[in-house]
Amino acid sequence: MKIITENRERWITGIALLVVTLIVGYIDDKTLMWLYLGAFYLVGFNEAVKLFDVKQKSPYIYAVIIWIIAYFYPNPDDLFFLMAIFFGAKLAYTQEHVKKKLILPFLYPAVGFLFIFMLYTTYGIEWLIWLLLIVVFADVGAFLVGKSIGKTPFSPSSPNKTLEGVFGGIMMATVAGTFFAYSIDLDTFIVALIISLATAIASVFGDLFESYLKREAGVKDSGTLLPGHGGVLDRLDGYLFGSVIMLIILRAI
Repeated sequence: MKIITENRERWITGIALLVVTLIVGYIDDKTLMWLYLGAFYLVGFNEAVKLFDVKQKSPYIYAVIIWIIAYFYPNPDDLFFLMAIFFGAKLAYTQEHVKKKLILPFLYPAVGFLFIFMLYTTYGIEWLIWLLLIVVFADVGAFLVGKSIGKTPFSPSSPNKTLEGVFGGIMMATVAGTFFAYSIDLDTFIVALIISLATAIASVFGDLFESYLKREAGVKDSGTLLPGHGGVLDRLDGYLFGSVIMLIILRAI
């Protein structure tokens, strides 16, 4: 297919990344998963620091500390709020307003990675695979449908995305996610449908948000680690939003 041959590097990187992720998931070890996610987290955090134009070096120290604590702490997603209080108190005490941007990389992407790890530790690998499946289908579906029949622009933040592609990706992700969830522990079809749909929509806007950040920063990609994709945030942006929505809804039900 022309769509595949013209984006050969993107497909190879995506498939290789998917295979490695599935291997890590098959091993299903908390320490390995923590290390695997942590590697992406630190690279993504570094990309975010550059996108937000944070000049201070101290965020990296806090970023590492947060991830270490997340391994032992039962509710890793709480850590962002502790960091927000810490930075707020520090800002009020020192009045170093130049450091206000320090909090931004802890909002994005740190929160998303903490929620992904929390999803794994709380519900297990099957639920992480569910998230993976939804985001992959949303991404691939939007790409294929958009390239095939896409005509209507979706948002100025991402000029290459089309409304047709986004809708097609969300529908494909919702169908695939619903049937996967229904085949594991979720015995209520409507709940599987709602979570899959909400997560798919969130992943689209996660991608859009990262596109917005890049346009604001005046760069094409968040990094260069992944050939054909760009940086870690370019590849994982959908997961960072999708994981938050999925975990919140799962907790609510």
